[in-house]
Amino acid sequence: MTVVSVSMPEELLDRIDQFADEHGYTGRSEVVREASRNLLGEFEDAKLEDRALMAVVTVLFNYETTSVEERMMRLRHEHEGIVASNFHSHVGSQYCMELFVLEGGLEEISAFVGKVRATKDTLTVDYSVTPVDEFGAGALGDAHAHGGHGSDEGASEENETEESATVEDD
Repeated sequence: MTVVSVSMPEELLDRIDQFADEHGYTGRSEVVREASRNLLGEFEDAKLEDRALMAVVTVLFNYETTSVEERMMRLRHEHEGIVASNFHSHVGSQYCMELFVLEGGLEEISAFVGKVRATKDTLTVDYSVTPVDEFGAGALGDAHAHGGHGSDEGASEENETEESATVEDD
């Protein structure tokens, strides 16, 4: 196998090592390989292609990192054709949560989630996707259809890293 060097915060590396120990993995490489396969396979599910979908995306970030909140607002406008609803809430003493309800196709939802995940300084990004075409034609209607805003902004912002770790074959 090829050895790949990956940069990540020391805290994340510690969590990966602890996860590997607690769940019987042979090492961090096995955890990273499985996580990579899962991430790459998330939106490759043929059962979801060409279907009307609903997705719920939840983003958690520190309220002091206003750049995340600004980025979420830009993404909402950039993808307003699929954003049916957006909710902002304060969580605890220092966190904010953005919740998006999306309606659209797999490609559109995948692009949105990818851009959210690529946003620097997010703490967690969780989502679920549900087919809604099985509820019958017009069940959701066009109540949330919007005209789109154009945006010249790049497709993603890269996450910055703090530490470097090498993922080696175990």
